[in-house]
Amino acid sequence: MITHRPNEPHAFLRPLRLLALLTLLGAPVSTWADTHRVSMVTEAGTIELALDADVAPVTVANFLSYIDAGAFEGGSFYRTVSPENDNGSPPISVIQGGAREDAPRMAPIAHESTEDTGILHRDGVISMGRYEVGSADAEFFICIGDQPGLDFGAVRNPDKQGFAAFGRVVEGMAVVRDIHGRATDSAADDPYVANQLLREPVLIESVTVTPIIKQ
Repeated sequence: MITHRPNEPHAFLRPLRLLALLTLLGAPVSTWADTHRVSMVTEAGTIELALDADVAPVTVANFLSYIDAGAFEGGSFYRTVSPENDNGSPPISVIQGGAREDAPRMAPIAHESTEDTGILHRDGVISMGRYEVGSADAEFFICIGDQPGLDFGAVRNPDKQGFAAFGRVVEGMAVVRDIHGRATDSAADDPYVANQLLREPVLIESVTVTPIIKQ
Protein backbone atom coordinates (compact mmCIF):
# COMPACT_ATOMS: atom_id res chain seq x y z
CA MET A 1 0.00 0.00 0.00
CA ILE A 2 1.08 3.58 -0.37
CA THR A 3 3.04 4.76 2.62
CA HIS A 4 4.90 7.67 1.04
CA ARG A 5 4.07 10.47 -1.28
CA PRO A 6 5.88 11.66 -4.40
CA ASN A 7 8.93 9.43 -3.99
CA GLU A 8 6.85 6.28 -3.55
CA PRO A 9 3.59 6.94 -5.34
CA HIS A 10 2.95 3.65 -7.01
CA ALA A 11 0.70 1.78 -4.66
CA PHE A 12 -2.83 3.10 -4.81
CA LEU A 13 -4.73 2.31 -7.92
CA ARG A 14 -2.95 -0.82 -9.01
CA PRO A 15 -4.59 -4.21 -8.96
CA LEU A 16 -3.99 -6.12 -5.71
CA ARG A 17 -0.34 -5.36 -4.97
CA LEU A 18 -0.48 -1.64 -5.65
CA LEU A 19 -3.95 -0.34 -5.00
CA ALA A 20 -5.95 1.90 -2.73
CA LEU A 21 -9.24 3.75 -2.73
CA LEU A 22 -12.65 4.88 -1.31
CA THR A 23 -16.52 4.62 -0.73
CA LEU A 24 -19.84 6.24 0.24
CA LEU A 25 -23.04 4.99 1.78
CA GLY A 26 -25.05 2.30 0.06
CA ALA A 27 -27.97 2.51 2.48
CA PRO A 28 -30.35 5.50 2.59
CA VAL A 29 -28.87 8.68 4.01
CA SER A 30 -31.23 8.43 6.99
CA THR A 31 -29.40 5.30 8.17
CA TRP A 32 -26.01 7.02 8.26
CA ALA A 33 -24.73 7.32 11.82
CA ASP A 34 -22.29 10.20 12.24
CA THR A 35 -20.08 9.20 15.15
CA HIS A 36 -17.26 11.67 14.49
CA ARG A 37 -16.86 14.88 12.52
CA VAL A 38 -13.41 15.65 11.16
CA SER A 39 -12.25 19.05 9.95
CA MET A 40 -9.30 18.75 7.55
CA VAL A 41 -7.78 22.14 6.79
CA THR A 42 -5.69 22.22 3.61
CA GLU A 43 -4.03 25.06 1.79
CA ALA A 44 -6.81 24.70 -0.81
CA GLY A 45 -9.60 25.00 1.76
CA THR A 46 -11.35 22.97 4.44
CA ILE A 47 -12.89 19.52 3.98
CA GLU A 48 -15.43 18.41 6.60
CA LEU A 49 -15.87 14.67 7.00
CA ALA A 50 -18.46 12.53 8.78
CA LEU A 51 -17.17 9.14 9.93
CA ASP A 52 -19.25 6.14 10.97
CA ALA A 53 -17.55 4.03 13.63
CA ASP A 54 -20.75 2.03 14.16
CA VAL A 55 -20.33 0.19 10.85
CA ALA A 56 -16.56 0.62 10.26
CA PRO A 57 -15.08 0.55 13.78
CA VAL A 58 -11.61 -0.73 12.86
CA THR A 59 -11.08 1.68 9.97
CA VAL A 60 -12.40 4.71 11.84
CA ALA A 61 -10.31 3.91 14.93
CA ASN A 62 -7.20 3.66 12.74
CA PHE A 63 -7.89 7.02 11.06
CA LEU A 64 -8.52 8.69 14.42
CA SER A 65 -5.29 7.23 15.81
CA TYR A 66 -3.30 8.90 13.04
CA ILE A 67 -5.12 12.16 13.72
CA ASP A 68 -4.36 11.90 17.44
CA ALA A 69 -0.69 11.30 16.60
CA GLY A 70 -0.60 14.43 14.42
CA ALA A 71 0.49 12.31 11.47
CA PHE A 72 -1.66 14.04 8.86
CA GLU A 73 -0.45 17.53 9.71
CA GLY A 74 2.25 18.23 7.18
CA GLY A 75 0.94 15.44 4.97
CA SER A 76 -0.69 16.21 1.66
CA PHE A 77 -2.99 15.34 -1.17
CA TYR A 78 -0.51 14.31 -3.82
CA ARG A 79 -2.34 12.25 -6.44
CA THR A 80 -5.35 12.82 -8.67
CA VAL A 81 -6.86 10.09 -10.85
CA SER A 82 -9.48 10.52 -13.56
CA PRO A 83 -10.58 8.61 -16.67
CA GLU A 84 -8.15 10.79 -18.63
CA ASN A 85 -5.05 9.53 -16.78
CA ASP A 86 -6.15 6.28 -15.13
CA ASN A 87 -4.30 3.10 -16.04
CA GLY A 88 -6.71 0.74 -14.29
CA SER A 89 -10.07 -0.67 -15.31
CA PRO A 90 -12.78 0.38 -14.84
CA PRO A 91 -11.47 3.96 -14.70
CA ILE A 92 -12.11 5.97 -11.55
CA SER A 93 -12.03 9.55 -10.27
CA VAL A 94 -10.38 10.12 -6.88
CA ILE A 95 -7.83 12.21 -5.04
CA GLN A 96 -5.33 10.50 -2.77
CA GLY A 97 -3.68 11.83 0.35
CA GLY A 98 -1.90 10.60 3.42
CA ALA A 99 0.30 11.17 6.41
CA ARG A 100 3.58 13.04 6.09
CA GLU A 101 6.54 10.91 5.10
CA ASP A 102 8.32 10.98 8.47
CA ALA A 103 5.21 10.07 10.50
CA PRO A 104 5.46 6.62 12.12
CA ARG A 105 3.16 4.02 10.58
CA MET A 106 1.04 1.90 12.87
CA ALA A 107 0.28 -1.76 12.33
CA PRO A 108 -1.86 -2.38 9.23
CA ILE A 109 -5.52 -2.99 9.96
CA ALA A 110 -8.07 -5.67 9.15
CA HIS A 111 -10.08 -5.02 6.00
CA GLU A 112 -13.69 -3.87 6.46
CA SER A 113 -15.21 -4.33 3.01
CA THR A 114 -18.20 -2.51 1.60
CA GLU A 115 -20.09 -5.80 1.92
CA ASP A 116 -19.42 -5.65 5.67
CA THR A 117 -20.18 -1.97 6.21
CA GLY A 118 -22.73 -1.07 3.55
CA ILE A 119 -20.76 2.10 2.78
CA LEU A 120 -20.34 2.14 -0.98
CA HIS A 121 -17.85 4.23 -2.93
CA ARG A 122 -20.09 7.08 -3.99
CA ASP A 123 -19.48 10.76 -4.52
CA GLY A 124 -17.62 12.22 -1.53
CA VAL A 125 -16.87 8.95 0.24
CA ILE A 126 -13.50 8.60 1.98
CA SER A 127 -11.78 5.22 1.87
CA MET A 128 -8.47 3.61 2.73
CA GLY A 129 -5.73 2.84 0.26
CA ARG A 130 -4.11 -0.58 0.40
CA TYR A 131 -1.99 -3.17 -1.33
CA GLU A 132 -3.29 -6.63 -0.45
CA VAL A 133 -6.20 -7.17 1.93
CA GLY A 134 -5.26 -6.16 5.47
CA SER A 135 -2.44 -3.78 4.54
CA ALA A 136 -4.13 -0.36 4.97
CA ASP A 137 -2.42 2.17 7.23
CA ALA A 138 -2.15 5.94 6.65
CA GLU A 139 -3.11 6.55 3.01
CA PHE A 140 -6.66 7.44 2.02
CA PHE A 141 -8.64 8.73 -0.93
CA ILE A 142 -11.85 10.63 -1.63
CA CYS A 143 -14.20 9.74 -4.49
CA ILE A 144 -15.34 12.26 -7.08
CA GLY A 145 -18.58 10.82 -8.42
CA ASP A 146 -19.81 7.28 -7.78
CA GLN A 147 -17.05 4.66 -8.08
CA PRO A 148 -18.63 1.16 -7.97
CA GLY A 149 -15.39 -0.32 -9.30
CA LEU A 150 -13.93 0.17 -5.81
CA ASP A 151 -16.65 -1.79 -4.00
CA PHE A 152 -16.61 -5.42 -2.86
CA GLY A 153 -17.02 -7.80 -5.79
CA ALA A 154 -15.84 -5.34 -8.44
CA VAL A 155 -13.18 -6.43 -10.91
CA ARG A 156 -10.78 -3.49 -10.72
CA ASN A 157 -8.93 -5.29 -7.94
CA PRO A 158 -8.17 -8.97 -8.72
CA ASP A 159 -9.05 -10.08 -5.18
CA LYS A 160 -12.52 -8.47 -5.60
CA GLN A 161 -12.47 -7.30 -1.98
CA GLY A 162 -12.65 -3.62 -2.88
CA PHE A 163 -11.56 -0.89 -0.49
CA ALA A 164 -12.57 0.06 3.04
CA ALA A 165 -14.86 3.09 2.97
CA PHE A 166 -15.53 4.64 6.36
CA GLY A 167 -16.98 8.14 5.92
CA ARG A 168 -18.07 10.88 3.59
CA VAL A 169 -17.51 14.54 2.85
CA VAL A 170 -20.32 16.66 4.29
CA GLU A 171 -18.83 20.02 3.36
CA GLY A 172 -15.99 21.00 1.07
CA MET A 173 -16.55 18.97 -2.10
CA ALA A 174 -15.65 22.13 -4.02
CA VAL A 175 -12.20 21.86 -2.43
CA VAL A 176 -12.00 18.18 -3.39
CA ARG A 177 -12.90 18.97 -6.99
CA ASP A 178 -10.41 21.83 -7.06
CA ILE A 179 -7.62 19.47 -6.01
CA HIS A 180 -8.83 16.87 -8.50
CA GLY A 181 -8.49 19.32 -11.36
CA ARG A 182 -4.99 20.56 -10.58
CA ALA A 183 -1.98 20.12 -12.83
CA THR A 184 0.04 16.91 -12.73
CA ASP A 185 3.49 15.88 -13.89
CA SER A 186 3.75 13.55 -16.85
CA ALA A 187 6.88 11.86 -15.54
CA ALA A 188 6.89 9.29 -12.73
CA ASP A 189 9.26 6.60 -11.52
CA ASP A 190 6.39 4.15 -11.91
CA PRO A 191 4.66 4.38 -15.32
CA TYR A 192 1.39 3.32 -13.69
CA VAL A 193 1.06 6.73 -12.02
CA ALA A 194 2.35 8.84 -14.90
CA ASN A 195 0.26 12.02 -15.22
CA GLN A 196 -1.30 11.39 -11.78
CA LEU A 197 1.11 13.01 -9.32
CA LEU A 198 0.26 16.61 -8.50
CA ARG A 199 2.87 19.08 -9.66
CA GLU A 200 2.33 20.90 -6.38
CA PRO A 201 0.96 18.61 -3.63
CA VAL A 202 -1.73 20.25 -1.50
CA LEU A 203 -0.53 20.57 2.10
CA ILE A 204 -2.73 19.31 4.95
CA GLU A 205 -2.31 22.00 7.60
CA SER A 206 -4.39 20.62 10.46
CA VAL A 207 -6.92 17.90 11.27
CA THR A 208 -9.29 18.02 14.24
CA VAL A 209 -11.99 15.64 15.48
CA THR A 210 -15.31 16.26 17.20
CA PRO A 211 -17.10 13.17 18.59
CA ILE A 212 -20.86 13.18 18.07
CA ILE A 213 -22.68 12.73 21.37
CA LYS A 214 -25.80 10.65 20.86
CA GLN A 215 -28.83 11.69 22.89
